[in-house]
Amino acid sequence: MSFQRHLLIDGANLLHAWPELRKLAKTDRDAARAQLTQRVAAIHDVEQVRVTIVHDGRGGELMVERPSRQTTFSVVYTPTSMTADDVIEQMVANAADPSMCMVATEDRAERETVAAAGAAVLRAEDLRVWVERAEARQVAAMKVLREKNDRTWRGR
Repeated sequence: MSFQRHLLIDGANLLHAWPELRKLAKTDRDAARAQLTQRVAAIHDVEQVRVTIVHDGRGGELMVERPSRQTTFSVVYTPTSMTADDVIEQMVANAADPSMCMVATEDRAERETVAAAGAAVLRAEDLRVWVERAEARQVAAMKVLREKNDRTWRGR
């Protein structure tokens, strides 16, 4: 598998941009983060895109979680001294090929900064459409696999 493209997501920004996540975050921020992670996993799995979700400050050090235990899918928590924007900008600037980076955020200043560095930008709604398309492809692939397994088990 080749994960050349890298999708960087401003986590807090997307939590506020998607209405269902905004509503959930008011009562359970961790659940909203988990739902965002679960939804964008379809892009990673189906589209073979490296995905990094960056959330603002949690402690004194940068923390990286790997929900699927794959190095190509990460959830990053910035140290309290940095913002998600700072980390995303550094990741784009340090990328071997910034044009392979896509940044999902509604923050206009962030979009302008990463675009100037060579990254593509996605609005929250564009990311939602991409997620929904990837989820549909995932469901279709599972249906095909299920039908194939059914034929195999029936001896056809």
